Amino acid sequence: MAQCVTKVQLTISCQDLMDKDVGSKSDPLCVLLQNTGADDQWIELDRTERVKNCQKPEFAKKLEVDYYFERVQKLKFGIYDIDNKSSATNDDDYLGGVECTLGQIVSSKTFTRPLQLKKGKLAGMGSITVVAEEMNDKRLAVLQLEARNLENKDFMGKSDPFMELFREGDGDKWQLAYRSEVIKNNLNPNWKPFSVSLQSLCNGDMQKSIKVTCSDYDGDGSHDLIGLFETNLSQLQQVESGSPMEFDCINPEKKKKKKSYKNSGIIRVRSCKIETDYSFLDYVMGGCQINFTVGIDFTGSNGDPRSPDSLHYISPNGVNEYVSAVSSVGQVVQDYDTDKLFPAFGFGAQIPPNWQVSHEFALNFSSDNPYCQGVQGIIDAYRNALVNVRLYGPTNFSPIISHVSGFAATAAQHPAAAQYYVLLIITDGEITDLDQTRDAIVKASHLPMSIIIVGVGNADFKAMEFLDGDDGVLKSLSGQPVARDIVQFVPFRQFHNAPQEALARTVLAEVPKQLVSYYKMHNLAPINPPNPAS
Repeated sequence: MAQCVTKVQLTISCQDLMDKDVGSKSDPLCVLLQNTGADDQWIELDRTERVKNCQKPEFAKKLEVDYYFERVQKLKFGIYDIDNKSSATNDDDYLGGVECTLGQIVSSKTFTRPLQLKKGKLAGMGSITVVAEEMNDKRLAVLQLEARNLENKDFMGKSDPFMELFREGDGDKWQLAYRSEVIKNNLNPNWKPFSVSLQSLCNGDMQKSIKVTCSDYDGDGSHDLIGLFETNLSQLQQVESGSPMEFDCINPEKKKKKKSYKNSGIIRVRSCKIETDYSFLDYVMGGCQINFTVGIDFTGSNGDPRSPDSLHYISPNGVNEYVSAVSSVGQVVQDYDTDKLFPAFGFGAQIPPNWQVSHEFALNFSSDNPYCQGVQGIIDAYRNALVNVRLYGPTNFSPIISHVSGFAATAAQHPAAAQYYVLLIITDGEITDLDQTRDAIVKASHLPMSIIIVGVGNADFKAMEFLDGDDGVLKSLSGQPVARDIVQFVPFRQFHNAPQEALARTVLAEVPKQLVSYYKMHNLAPINPPNPAS
């Protein structure tokens, strides 16, 4: 397995973007994709926030990438004009993109290229700049700010304040590190608590200057500065043990003009704490076990396993799409499970001896001990089950999701980052219990588990894409949203001609993020945290 040399943080900005909106400017967002190794297969790694009405955006959100020196990592940056709430970009205007390698960016440090609509066709005068930095500081500053008696910049109503934090750069330059939400019509705003990496905020230097600006938001992008102040993290940390620290919010132009000018309001720092931003590797190397469970679709819509047209037909070389999916994903996940014993289940078949339909039968037909030895053990149990069950229906996912959720719920009762569960469901996609499955996923999103769905065959996978939540936040029937995104859906047909590791890389891409998000949500550090860098 290739060793990740380091994490790289990318800061994105653009100039002269095309204007696709009538009556206003574009609302750009940058999506970062990485090539899977297959010809033209890309997976999304991360995306920035959307900046409203702006043709030269500076994105506050930094994008993080694992850097492998020995691997060519092809990246694609896409800029989109976002005009709806859907997270899918296929219905948004494309403002241009650029393809490059991570090696090119790292070796350039500041990488600027013209944006292209397609190969050879420029996107007007638009350009993108990517600044790369090695992430060698895992600490975060967790801050909460408020303001009092801000100057009113609006004739009708009150100011709509937001704040930005900048890191001191080279010369007179300041680099955006964080942008807050806008609080409408309020001269005494309390902004949400937020975290920002020390790397972004001050490059890990507690004495380095930080500039905080407060501005009045305008819908057309022409925001008015209310005021600003400068501080450093060493000073801000003194807030921890006492009352809020107050800073005069100074408008430099007003201060120049008026001798009697005092301030344009007060910014108060209510809290400032330094925490460690643990990574997936910190949790795994710190003792977290990843428990892998497989669920295989044995419904009649797969076709008779004896027929070459069936999705369960095993070819002369011993494989089919089900076997390939188990093998490629299992080969990666098994490295993180010490006992290599994996529970494996089938659903949607009539099983012996009574031939009743079961939605979670053990592939080895041992309900008390459904564990298979290694990936080959799962494949052997699957082949044996194929000749001993009758494919039937319906296609219900919720029983097996609830089954694994039970184990995850037990793990969640122990406040330690010790056990995380990954459920791989392989299906032909024609789900019957969509509503119950939605509810089961929402419940599971509060537990230490992830769900991967691989769709085999050529069916319409709209229901799977809906469960993935890429078109918006998945909600239960009662309207409760998922606590975090835990479902990743991938259609197998995209990987027919790709190397085996391409499917595994795509399918498992979200798991590290999902694992970290769960333990962060519950403020759980690794069982054996890494030694702090000296």
